Amino acid sequence: MSFSDLPTPSIILDWHKLVQNCGKMSKLATEHGVRLRPHLKTAKCGQVARLATEGHFGGLTVSTVAEARYFAENGFRDLTYAVGIAPSKVDDLHAIQTAFDAKIGLILDSSDAAIAVAERASAIGAKFSVFIEIDTGAGRGGVSPTDRSLLEIGEAIASRPHLRPAGVLTHAGHSYLARSPEEMRTIAADERSGAVLAADRLRSHGLQCEQVSIGSTPTVLNSDGFDGVTEIRPGVYTFFDIDQASLGVCQVSDIACTVLATVIGHNRRSGHILIDAGALALSKDLSPAKFRTDVQFGLISYADSSEPIPGLSLTSLHQEHGLISSSSGVPPYDRMPIGSRVRVFPNHVCLTVAPYEKYFVAKNKEVMAIWDKARGW
Repeated sequence: MSFSDLPTPSIILDWHKLVQNCGKMSKLATEHGVRLRPHLKTAKCGQVARLATEGHFGGLTVSTVAEARYFAENGFRDLTYAVGIAPSKVDDLHAIQTAFDAKIGLILDSSDAAIAVAERASAIGAKFSVFIEIDTGAGRGGVSPTDRSLLEIGEAIASRPHLRPAGVLTHAGHSYLARSPEEMRTIAADERSGAVLAADRLRSHGLQCEQVSIGSTPTVLNSDGFDGVTEIRPGVYTFFDIDQASLGVCQVSDIACTVLATVIGHNRRSGHILIDAGALALSKDLSPAKFRTDVQFGLISYADSSEPIPGLSLTSLHQEHGLISSSSGVPPYDRMPIGSRVRVFPNHVCLTVAPYEKYFVAKNKEVMAIWDKARGW
C-alpha cells in the first residue's frame, strides 16, 4: 500500500526509525543496569510496546485507565499508572487487575490521598503497590525529598494492609525547558539525587523503598549516571518530535512519526498552501518556539521524503485546515499541486497522535502494517 492510497490526515510511523530509537534506549538501560519501564502515553500501541520492551522485564508506564486496560488486554501485566491517583479510579483499576491478573502500581503525594485510596481499596477488596511521587524541580505533583511529610506518607502507606510500599517515583518535566546541554545534565543530576535522597530517608526510618524510578527522555539521554536508581521511564523517545529536536535531545532525522495530509488549496493572495490537517489533527502546541522561530506548528516534507523542506513550515492552524508558508514569501505551488500529499513533522507528538485510531507503519516508503492504539481516558 502506498501513501497515495491512505486517507488523510493519517499517522505515518517509520519502522526503521522506530526500531532505531527503541534500540538506543534499550542499550542504554542495559549498559547502566537499570530496568526500562517505557512510558507508553506517547505511542499508546501494543506493537510499539513490544519493540520498546524487547529484552527487558516487560513493565510499562501508562497515564490513563484506558491505556491500562488496553495494555493489559495486549499481554502487559506489570503497569505503573503514573498520574496522581484519584480514589474514584480505584474500582476501574482493580477490575483491570482482576480480569487480566495484572499488577498496577499507583502514585500519590499526600497522606490524605493514601488514606482515601486505602479506604476505597479495602471496601472492594483490592490491593495496590504504591509509589510516593517526588518533586525534583518540576513543581507539578510530588513532595520534596527533604520534606517531613515524605515520612508521614510512607507511614500512611505502610500501615494500611491494602497498600504495598513500592518505592519513590519522579519525573523531571522541567527538563523540557532546559536551554543548554549543561543545564539538561544538571536537571538530570537533580532528578536522580532527589529521588535517591527520598529513598534513603524512607529506608533510614525503617520504611520499605524497593524501587527508585526516574525519567524523562531528555534527562535519561543526558544523565551522567544512575547510581541508586532502579528503573527509568522515558516515553517520547520511541517517536521523538520537533520539540525534542529543538532541545537537542535528538536530530530531526530521528523523528519516526509524521502526519500525512492532502493539499486542498492555494491561496496566492495570502501566500499559503492549504492542507486538510488542522488543529484537531496536529494539536496547537508551540513548544519549539522556546528555542527557534522557524517552526511554529510543524515542519513540512514531500510525501515521499523524510527530510523537511528548508524554509517551509505550518504557520497557522484552524480546526480542519493547516496553512503552509515559505520564508521566501512564495511557497512551492508547482511542487505541491492540489490533491498532492505532504507530511507534517509534529511539534509535540504525544498530543498529535492521541486522537488517531491507528498507525500506518511504513518501511521504504510503503505501508507494511496497520497498528491499533488506545484512545480516551
